[in-house]
Parts: sequence; C-alpha cells; structure tokens
Amino acid sequence: MQTTERVSGESVQAAWNKRPLIISGPCSAETEEQVLATAQRLAATGKVDMLRAGIWKPRTKPGMFEGVGAKGLPWLQQAKKITGLPTTVEVATGKQVQDALTFDVDVLWIGARTTVNPFSVQEVADALRGVDVPVLIKNPINPDLELWGGAVERVARAGVKQIGLIHRGFSSYGNTEYRNAPMWHLAIEMKLKYPNMPVINDPSHICGRRDILLEIMQKAIDLDYDGLMVESHIDPDNAWSDAKQQVTPERLKEMLDSIIWRKEDVSSPEYHAALEKLRQQINQLDDELMQVLGQRMKIAEQIGKYKKENNITILQTNRWNEIIERATTKGEKIGLSKEFITRYFDAVHMESINHQKKILDSE
Repeated sequence: MQTTERVSGESVQAAWNKRPLIISGPCSAETEEQVLATAQRLAATGKVDMLRAGIWKPRTKPGMFEGVGAKGLPWLQQAKKITGLPTTVEVATGKQVQDALTFDVDVLWIGARTTVNPFSVQEVADALRGVDVPVLIKNPINPDLELWGGAVERVARAGVKQIGLIHRGFSSYGNTEYRNAPMWHLAIEMKLKYPNMPVINDPSHICGRRDILLEIMQKAIDLDYDGLMVESHIDPDNAWSDAKQQVTPERLKEMLDSIIWRKEDVSSPEYHAALEKLRQQINQLDDELMQVLGQRMKIAEQIGKYKKENNITILQTNRWNEIIERATTKGEKIGLSKEFITRYFDAVHMESINHQKKILDSE
C-alpha cells in the first residue's frame, strides 16, 4: 500500500515521546456528537495527550454492539482538527489499517483478541509495511508472553520503528476481583525484555469498573509505567459498551490530579548512599537464599533416591498441599501475600520435581 502522509506529525511525535503519556476517550465511538463532545471535554482538562475511540469492536457473542465501523473515522478526524489531539484506534485486519490511515489516524493499537492470533497479527503487520506510524500492542487475553513478544517481533519486522506495549490484564480462571487479572509480574517481565519500548497501563480493562480505577492507575505509576490509557465518556452510564468502567472527562482529571507521580531518580548523594546500603543488604540476603535453596534441592535428591529404591511416584499431592498450607499461614503472618507464596513455592516445587526426576531416570 502507499505510504500515507501523516497529519500534524510534530504534535504526534511530541505526544508519543511525552511521559507520562495519557490516552483517553470512549470505549466506542457512538455518534459524531458524542465523539466531538468527549474530545473537547478531554482537551479542556489539559491532561490528555491523545484521543482514543473504538471504531471496530471485537465482541464475544454475535448480536452485541461491534462498533460503528469506518463511518466513525471522519468523526475522529474532525475531533483532531478541533482539539489538536492526535488520535488512536484499534485495528484487527489489513483493511482496518488502510481505512484508519486514510482518515489520518495517528497511532494504531493491536487489541488483545488480535495479539492472541499470530495470523491476524501478521496480516496487520503486512498492511503496515512502508507506513511511518507508531503502533501499540496489547497483551494477549491469555497470560502468554511468547505471544505478546511474537506480536512485537512481527510488527518490528514489518519496518515499524515506534512500538509500544499496553498492559490490559489477562483472563484467568478463578479471578473475581478484576475484569482481567493484572498479573503485574508478566508486564514487568515484558518491560525488562523491551526496556526501550514505552509501556502503557490500561486500568479500564483490568478493573472493569470505575470504583477501583485510581488504585490501579497509582500502582502502574509506582511501577514506572510510561503512561495510562483510560476510557472516558460524556455519559458513562449510558455508554453503548463497557459502561461500568468509563468515567467522565472531569472525573478523569480529578483522578489524574490525585495521583502521586513518581520520579525514576533524583540527584541526591544522601538518597543514593542510603539506597546503595540497603541494596547491599538485599544482595547478601539473596546470596543466602540461593545457598538455602541449593541445600533444599540436595535434600530433594536424597528423597528421590528413596523413592527410586521403593518405586514411589515423584508427585505426592497430600504432602504438597501440606507444604502450601503451612507456608501460606506462616508467610501471611510476616507480611507475604498468599499469591506470592503460592507462586514462589510452585517454582521451588517444580525445581524439586526436576531434581528428583533426574535421580529416578539415572542408571
């Protein structure tokens, strides 16, 4: 496809480079009046750097509102002319990429339902060849970093130079607190893997309801995220999609004003000296932990020898349940969360199983 001339390129680049980058707008573009009113009220807050709106909405079941389609793109184009806010939309097919660029959409994002399918990602990537446009990539619905990283690689190989990540949470069995469990450790792992890419938090899709948005927004900033994508609507309760998780532009401003914006560093010798002293203590404790874990694995190998001699299976469910129950009880008393204790002991248990299996497989 032909390279599309970008409109207001300098302002788009300025927004892309801004930290924190604040992206906001309705879950779905519903009418021209709604899009323009939302954009103007968001611009009036002085807090928003980029306007988002869902044009095509992949839905779980047929018959649900799936977006107004390409007819909503001129509305965003007009909103940008009025407010000066660069625009961003979700794309899932090559045709959607072409339509969005035809109407001067400045930044594209690939949604969670698309990221999960490498064929769909590749189609989008192919449509982006030769186009100088920033692309944000949401995490896949399921907690699979390989899929997320694979999407990044496909888009990068298409020649896209400016790529960012959106953390919108993961679907997980048993999760009841959030619409999508944040699983912060996975997003942090991606942030460490791609340190030069901006990482944007999407609290709207993590929370699924507006009353806990601020809590997640603050945690993302505490973890040094590069920005936030928050859904905003002029009349949230009557929104055509995801009504419970949207806020008015004015409420968004209140939340952004109440966030404690953290700095990555300060030029204070006293701060760095104190921090270095504490980090040395952590290094020492980490060394001791490694020694203890090594000793634990040696004992696991001895257990493996007894199991081999007596033809006993490696996995002992009752014993494992006993370990977890004992560990979580003790851990919670000293301020360790049940989630952390479970993840930690799961990893230790798998390593122990691997050591025992080597014993059972040995001659």
